[in-house]
Amino acid sequence: MLHLLNNLTGRKEPFVPTKLPVTMYVCGVTPYDTTHAGHAFTYVVFDVLHRYLRLLGYPVRYVSNITDVDDSILEHARQRGLDYRRLGQDQTRQFIHDMDALNILSPAQRPLASEEIPFMLDIVARMIERQAAYVVDGWVYFKVSAFPGYGQLSRLSRDEMLRLSAERGADPDDQRKQDALDFVLWQPSLPDEPSWPAPWGAGRPGWHLECTAMSLRYLGESIDVHGGGTDLIYPHHESEIAQSELFTGATPFARFWVHTGMVRLNGQKMSKSLGNLILVRDLLREHSAAAVRLYLLDHPYRYGWDFEAGELGRYEEIADRISRLAVAPSDSGTGDAFFAALDDDLDTPQALRQLEAALQRAEAGQDEAEVALATYRRVLGV
Repeated sequence: MLHLLNNLTGRKEPFVPTKLPVTMYVCGVTPYDTTHAGHAFTYVVFDVLHRYLRLLGYPVRYVSNITDVDDSILEHARQRGLDYRRLGQDQTRQFIHDMDALNILSPAQRPLASEEIPFMLDIVARMIERQAAYVVDGWVYFKVSAFPGYGQLSRLSRDEMLRLSAERGADPDDQRKQDALDFVLWQPSLPDEPSWPAPWGAGRPGWHLECTAMSLRYLGESIDVHGGGTDLIYPHHESEIAQSELFTGATPFARFWVHTGMVRLNGQKMSKSLGNLILVRDLLREHSAAAVRLYLLDHPYRYGWDFEAGELGRYEEIADRISRLAVAPSDSGTGDAFFAALDDDLDTPQALRQLEAALQRAEAGQDEAEVALATYRRVLGV
C-alpha cells in the first residue's frame, strides 16, 4: 500500500482515496524565466506519483495552475519593458514545451489565474461577509485571527512566520493591517498593472487567493493531494488552507500535503530571483529527457540537493541501455521491490536501484525481467 509523508500531520500515512477520481493539485509556475531544474524536479516527482496512482488502478484528476498575474511577473515585465500578458504567454508556451519534452503527463486542467477572477471575487466577498476579511482603502486583507488553525501546516512560531512573510513578498509592517500576519486577498493596481472591477475597489487578486480559487473550482471543496515545493509551505499553502476552509466550511481542504525539496546550485537554492538557473531547454540540448528524469528521480523528493551537471553522463548510459529493450509494459508485478520502494513515500532512488537490477537481468536474457523493466519505465516516465 502506498504511504506518503503528510506534512499536515508530520507522519507517513497510508494513502487510501475516499472517493474517485483521486484529486491532485500542484502549484504551477509563475511564467517568467521558465523552466529551470527546480521546476523540473517538482513536476517530474508529481508525474511519477500521478503515473503510479494510475497503475494502482485509480483514475486521477490532476490540476496545475499558471500564475500569470502576481507581483513577480508584473515586476519582471516592467523591468523588461514587456506587456505582462506577452511575457506570460511566451513563458507559458516554453514551460509546456519543456514539460512535454520531459514526458510529463499533461494535467486535466492548467488554468490561468487571469481567467479565474470572477470566482476570486466571490471568495473575497464571502470572506468579508463572514468577517474573516476587512477592507482598507481598496485593499482587502484576510484576518488570520478568524482561523484558529493558522500555522497548523508550517508549525512555525509567530516570529518565524513574520520573518518568512517579509522574505517572500509580504509586508509585515503594512500599517493598514490589523495584524502583521494578515495577508492580501485583493489590492489596488498600479497604473501600469492589470485591473478588474470589484465592489471594494478596482484592482487585482492576491497570490494565495488565486490557487484557492483554481483548486476549488476544478477539484472541489476537499482534495486528496496538494503539492508544491517546500518554499510554498509558508505563507502560500498555510494561507490557502485558511481561506479555503473558511470559504467552504469543509475540512480538510487537502488530505495530504506533499512537498519537494529545493534544488541548489553551488549551495544556493536555484531560483529566478538569484539568477542561478539551470534551464531545462539547455539540459535537453546535451542530454536525453530520460537521462534528465533518471537523474532528478535519483534524489529523495523531500530533501534539498545540489545539482551537478557532470553526473548526468551515468544516467545517459542507463537511458541508452533501457531504450534498446522494447517490450510492452504490464500491470503485473505490483508487490515486488520496485513497487515496495514507491509505496514507501515514493522512494524513487531505491526504485531506480530495482530498475537497474532488472535491466541487468533483462540484458542477461531473462524475459520476465524485461517485462518488469518495461512496466518500471512506464511508471518512471522513461
